Amino acid sequence: MTTDNHDDTCNAPLHPQTVEGFLLFNAGRYFEAHEALEDAWNAESGKIRDLYRGILQIAVVYLHITRGNYNGAVKVYNRSQKWLKGWSEYCRGVYVGELQENARKVMQEVQRLGPEGISRFDISLLKPIRWDESPARGKTYICDRCGHEMYEKNCKVTCPNCGNRFDCSDLNIYFD
Repeated sequence: MTTDNHDDTCNAPLHPQTVEGFLLFNAGRYFEAHEALEDAWNAESGKIRDLYRGILQIAVVYLHITRGNYNGAVKVYNRSQKWLKGWSEYCRGVYVGELQENARKVMQEVQRLGPEGISRFDISLLKPIRWDESPARGKTYICDRCGHEMYEKNCKVTCPNCGNRFDCSDLNIYFD
């Protein structure tokens, strides 16, 4: 995979809704994962939207598989490849290459089973998204309302648990 056009994009932190989407994805709640990832996709600007869009479409692929919808899974998988190609193996802490390889193996099995056999798909083949937020993180903040870790992005510190939010100008009031 090429990394030239995504290096700056990949060195930023994940949007907090992306983390929520990944947790839902990994819990097998693919519809809810799609919704959370769509929120992150809508909230972002720039090229990273393509990566988020590709990942949320993999959630839809897995949803179609769990519902026995062969044609939907194939169609959405093929569409997802437009958004996932060209990303580095590791972007914003997400193991993108691993996700792509896992999805490719899933689709090989789906196609092997065919439309009549998709009901026999082994859901243990639906692997979780793996990510590590630590490389993109700066200072860590703990929410004073609920105690959850907060995320900083573009001079905003947000709690993904309760929605508590501060601007960077407020940080010395609350955290110094």
